[in-house]
Amino acid sequence: MTEIWELYKQGQWEVPFLTFSIYLFIVASLILYLIIVASRNGKIKRERLSKEYSTIIDKIMSAVIFEDVPFAEVKKDKNFLVLFDTSFFREVLTESLINLHKNYEGVYAQKLEHFYKDSGLIKDSFKKLKSLKWEVKCKGITELAEFNINEAFDQVIVYSKARKKTLKIVALNAAIKLEGTESIKYLVEHSDPIDDWMQLNIIGAFKKHDIGDREGIEHLLESQNTTVIALGLKLIKELKLTQKLPYVVHLADNTSNTIIKYKAQSLLQTLTP
Repeated sequence: MTEIWELYKQGQWEVPFLTFSIYLFIVASLILYLIIVASRNGKIKRERLSKEYSTIIDKIMSAVIFEDVPFAEVKKDKNFLVLFDTSFFREVLTESLINLHKNYEGVYAQKLEHFYKDSGLIKDSFKKLKSLKWEVKCKGITELAEFNINEAFDQVIVYSKARKKTLKIVALNAAIKLEGTESIKYLVEHSDPIDDWMQLNIIGAFKKHDIGDREGIEHLLESQNTTVIALGLKLIKELKLTQKLPYVVHLADNTSNTIIKYKAQSLLQTLTP
């Protein structure tokens, strides 16, 4: 320690320190450059493969949808099997299936759902639910909901109480798509605050999936969570559920929360002829 202090007082440390700093900077810059180049090359390669795979997938999906070719027949192609063993090909294939499923209905949509199950891509989606990364969980949840995999509901609803807001919204939206008003009982018991952004997403999900006559939405007004009650009032207003007005009247007459009372009375004025 004394020697270092003496070296410091004599000023002999400056040259070695500056030399070391320069070398360190050069090495760090070189490593950073190599990382950037490798990352860029990786993205270029993925984009190129994605285009190549999309061409192959389009032909396969055309045969599946319009020629009733099952997955059992598709997998007889050895070239397809080689590609199917790669995770990136399955990822591109799943994205293509989702895009097609969004644009088709009826029998065509069912064919895509069967392909998703028969090919085992459904297993990839379930594996994503176990990922430690929230964005991967979101992807898995979205895939399962898109293909109406109702058996995934119990696993999906667990994430409606996640800390990450985006994951929570994705899970709630998926639950509504999968089980419709059955998901309401979980909302009633929801203990965490549901902010305005989440409420807008939930309302959007109900509108998008056109869930029957919304039987059970009135139960949201019975929740101990005031933000859930607020959500229920907004749903009744946005979906114009005039048949639910007796429940709103009961809420307005019995709640001790002045904000909720005001919102209920305001809703009554809006929907009452």
